[in-house]
Amino acid sequence: MTIREMRRDGIQRQVRRLDGTLKELNATVDQLATLRLLSIAVGFGLTVVLYFVMGLLVFWISLALTISVFSGLVVFHARIRRAAERTLAWRKWKAAQIARMDLDWEKLPAALQTTHPLEIDLDLLQVHRLLNTAASHGGGQRLHEWLLNERPDLSAIERRQALVRELGPMTIFRGKLILQAVLAARDLREQREGQRILEWLNEQSGDKSLRTILLILAALVPVNIILFALSSFGLLPPIWVVSWFIYAAIFLNQMGEIGVLFQRALTLEDSLRKLGAVLHYVEQYPYGDKQHLRELCRPVIEAEPSHQLRRVTWVVSAAGLRQNPILWTMLNAVIPWDVYFAHRLNLQKAELAEKLPAWLEVWFELEAVCSLANFAYLNPDYAFPQISENAVFKAQAIGHPLIPHASRVANDFVLGQVGEVVVITGSNMAGKSSFLRTLGVNLCLAYAGGVVCAGALEIGLFRLFSCIRVTDSLNDGISYFYAEVKRLKALVDSLRVDDPLPLFFLIDEIFRGTNNRERLIGSRSYIQALANGHGLGLIATHDLELVKLADENPCISNYHFREEVLEGRMVFDYHLRPGPCPTTNALRIMAMEGLPVEKEALEK
Repeated sequence: MTIREMRRDGIQRQVRRLDGTLKELNATVDQLATLRLLSIAVGFGLTVVLYFVMGLLVFWISLALTISVFSGLVVFHARIRRAAERTLAWRKWKAAQIARMDLDWEKLPAALQTTHPLEIDLDLLQVHRLLNTAASHGGGQRLHEWLLNERPDLSAIERRQALVRELGPMTIFRGKLILQAVLAARDLREQREGQRILEWLNEQSGDKSLRTILLILAALVPVNIILFALSSFGLLPPIWVVSWFIYAAIFLNQMGEIGVLFQRALTLEDSLRKLGAVLHYVEQYPYGDKQHLRELCRPVIEAEPSHQLRRVTWVVSAAGLRQNPILWTMLNAVIPWDVYFAHRLNLQKAELAEKLPAWLEVWFELEAVCSLANFAYLNPDYAFPQISENAVFKAQAIGHPLIPHASRVANDFVLGQVGEVVVITGSNMAGKSSFLRTLGVNLCLAYAGGVVCAGALEIGLFRLFSCIRVTDSLNDGISYFYAEVKRLKALVDSLRVDDPLPLFFLIDEIFRGTNNRERLIGSRSYIQALANGHGLGLIATHDLELVKLADENPCISNYHFREEVLEGRMVFDYHLRPGPCPTTNALRIMAMEGLPVEKEALEK
């Protein structure tokens, strides 16, 4: 059994144990709910009977015992229910791990939407979907930016690799980091908490005017109380009505502004609680010898932001008194409750606005790198790429991470110098397009700082350009061929740019949108233009005439995929071989599917 299989089996056993625990906890929750109902019904019934039988003293004793038992059951019930919620969340996390290992897409979150050519060509959104474990939108977006890194930076890649190496074995830390956010939030459908909080903090506030109003109202409170007391004892006429009317008029004049402030804050209470729980976990974690992780989290460790966020959520909770109109009216009639907490909220916002961006930066970065670390842990047979400043691509046993592990075929491949162009020929369905995507996807994973689906990979720093899935645009009146020409022109322009990073390009079926004669003429000229340029890459094609270019230019070489016909069906081994393809299969496929094909053509 491989390490990967052992890890999957271990996670599967954990899921089964969690299922058993969850079943027991849910049964206990149901039993406690019944006991709560029985305790209050039986207790109050017995209390009433004892009142008539044994008198008032026993009534109060029985009532106190009933309330105590019911309160204890409420507390215990809440504790067990929270334990069930934690167990369910942990079980979902473990089940998602198995889904990632099995490429079970139905059990993974939906992919993002994109129009970026590189993401479309290389299925990067599916790769992001497979890797992303972030509970925040910002963390998932940071990972997305890393995967679509069009200008890789060696120092940034090395820093992320060091973090991924540290975080890989830290399965509990990574899991609990996500669970802190999940358990603290009542609704995770809206994940843009960081951006929403920042927008709220940047809103203009009338704190200076509120401070003045608060001082005036605070001065009127003792005046109202004293005048009311003197009037109650008959020492003064009810002139307190006048002072209280002034107090009420000033207070009500501020209700519109305060109401908007509180309403906005209450909508963010869940996000603030979620953020506070995550940052508290980061603050308190014992990092030990995890130097790279400690350095990443240092701004949070030193600032202890959970305390400040707790103060903000406490103020917001106090503002929630508005949801009880009777109590709210009685309290604000005596003291300026709303004005005081609105003032406190503005002060907290001003202080938080300066510090929150740095804390969010840590959280998003940490979640993104945890996604890469989790990917490395679930795929122990993947390798960390060796990245240098030399323009080289040397891969051993490189495969596609989106192809299931059992059916994946790995290949060795080398591009040794800038200016080199490889022409890949082969039959339909032989694996040419998949191989192009294999190289591109692994380059993106490497530049993001993660492991790659390969036994070993040594690469330089390249700008990445692809032309694999060109689409036309009916809205813009662009045909397929014209869209392809524009994309290939953009590639040439990028190749000619004076840039320290060479271009790594991937092209599938060049000029497929035109006739055979013009395609061959255009393809020959285009490939010759790419050779010896400030880049290197691969071109997959059906045009076997293009393999002759290798005889004319030493920078052009040929590779191919082949197939066999066994027992009346096509068999592909997906192994890359040097040289031009010796076979084609288009006519065979047509004949096998029952289309009319000349026998003479099949025999050639």
